[in-house]
Amino acid sequence: MTQPASASEHVHAWMERYQAAWTSNAADDIGALFTPDAVYETRPHDPEPWRGRDGIVDGWLAARDEPGGWTFTWELLGCDGATAFVQGVTVYSGGGPTYDNLWVIRFTESGRAASFTEWFMARS
Repeated sequence: MTQPASASEHVHAWMERYQAAWTSNAADDIGALFTPDAVYETRPHDPEPWRGRDGIVDGWLAARDEPGGWTFTWELLGCDGATAFVQGVTVYSGGGPTYDNLWVIRFTESGRAASFTEWFMARS
């Protein structure tokens, strides 16, 4: 009998797919991460969040990072039911900035994100 995957395993798998989408900038890869009615906030209480799968893909591609121009490391701070808390560091190459990140991701039973909120702060 196969054991059900833990919440932590689901988050790790989703984060792997997120990083793959970040690298590929492929609309199908990005869209597969989110529910059809998901909301992506690029900051808390974002007045103009990306709404719906198509809106998220459009927003992502408009603000995309080019492959090879960044590195990202992360750790799972914890899961509270269907909500995951992820801390990350994004380093842009070529003298670009480094950002500390905190992500709050709410998942559905499908394993897709229904909401994504990020905080990012540039290091000085």
